[in-house]
Amino acid sequence: MSETPDPLLEQSLQSLIDMQDHPAVLINQDYRIVAANHAYRTAYGVETHELIGRPCYAVSHHRDSPCHLHGEDCPHLQVFSQGTAQRVLHTHFDNQGRPEYVGIKGHPVILPDGKMYLGESIQRLRPPDNMDCDDMRMVGRSRALLTAIDQLSQAAASSAPVLLWGESGVGKELAARYLHDHSRRCRGPFVAIDCTALPENLFESEMFGHEAGAFTGCGGRKTGLFESAKDGTLFLDEIGEIPLAIQAKLLRVLETGNFRRLGGRDTLHADVRLVTATNRSLRHAVADGRFRDDLYYRIACITVSLPALRERQSDILLLAEALLTRINAANGSCAQLTEDARARLLRHDFPGNVRELRNILQRAAALCHDNTIRAADLGLADDTRLSRPFATGAMNGLEHDSLDSLIKQYAGNRRAIAAALGVSERTLYRRLRRHKTSHPRGG
Repeated sequence: MSETPDPLLEQSLQSLIDMQDHPAVLINQDYRIVAANHAYRTAYGVETHELIGRPCYAVSHHRDSPCHLHGEDCPHLQVFSQGTAQRVLHTHFDNQGRPEYVGIKGHPVILPDGKMYLGESIQRLRPPDNMDCDDMRMVGRSRALLTAIDQLSQAAASSAPVLLWGESGVGKELAARYLHDHSRRCRGPFVAIDCTALPENLFESEMFGHEAGAFTGCGGRKTGLFESAKDGTLFLDEIGEIPLAIQAKLLRVLETGNFRRLGGRDTLHADVRLVTATNRSLRHAVADGRFRDDLYYRIACITVSLPALRERQSDILLLAEALLTRINAANGSCAQLTEDARARLLRHDFPGNVRELRNILQRAAALCHDNTIRAADLGLADDTRLSRPFATGAMNGLEHDSLDSLIKQYAGNRRAIAAALGVSERTLYRRLRRHKTSHPRGG
């Protein structure tokens, strides 16, 4: 710590940050690390001499310039320009080069001679060892993604219901698991229910269970999904697809936690944390009378919007590399993207979001030659920028002519039409039936 030559002062500053339970560093105005506590050195497996004097952005971000120049929030600017603390979320890299999300509290540290330093305490939010292939869709440094993760991290500390909004393929179930894993219920079960897959006549039996003989063909007692989530998290995906008649029954259970198995007499109770998700506006559904307003206000205590991939374009190549690493590991291959393939990915609009990116890479890795993925191997159209003809939620007011136009545009490919509209194939299928429109073939 050459900037504080007084050995006693050096020792005092080191003792100050060593008191922090979380990893912590001291940074000067030139972005250089001047001290790191024991928790930081242990967490990241580094020695003092590997840190002192190095730029903070080089150590934690693997960059050659400050992170605020790349669109990220940086506590360094606020601390040294305003002398006030700042809390931000960042993507850091561990000593093995793996990405992880961390919360940073930056605060000014002022010495007796008036010299100021940035003190940063770091809270690790997502250990890289726990990330699987689906988790890769949460890799990135874009402000849109980091904002969403910050909101998820804060919501996880609460017991209030959370409504996740986002287009198809952005990772709503992954976000729900993130909420569960970072909550006080993390040791309890996580039960995910796709509401589009539960027929109305079986909803009560699947959700709340049934007793022996409750209906014809019923062979014995069955525990429902709601009861299975006891002391954990219940995730209802695409809750906007639940029929009105079922919404009333669901509301009563969510308000009290009390329920009866179908055909049963005993009132049972299950304490669950509710997380729901939708890819369309429930407010519009309430206004149109297709969703109960009391149920909406029950589930939407905290609302978190998950960004589409086109809103976080700076993450596309990071995601592609992370996904391709996992695909190679699963296939025993070593496929790599060429520069023209990278450029082509950046020009694509990804109506199917991260799910589409993963499918593109899986196909390209399987069909490319010499483990080299070229632009032509991606199977994308020649357009420099694929258009998204309708915004998410446009299904609500879509007319027959518009549907016919989409069917022609995408050559009857139901998967492509659903991706362009930002809805699931099931939702598109039901809406086509409702409008009595001919069914496009599956993708």
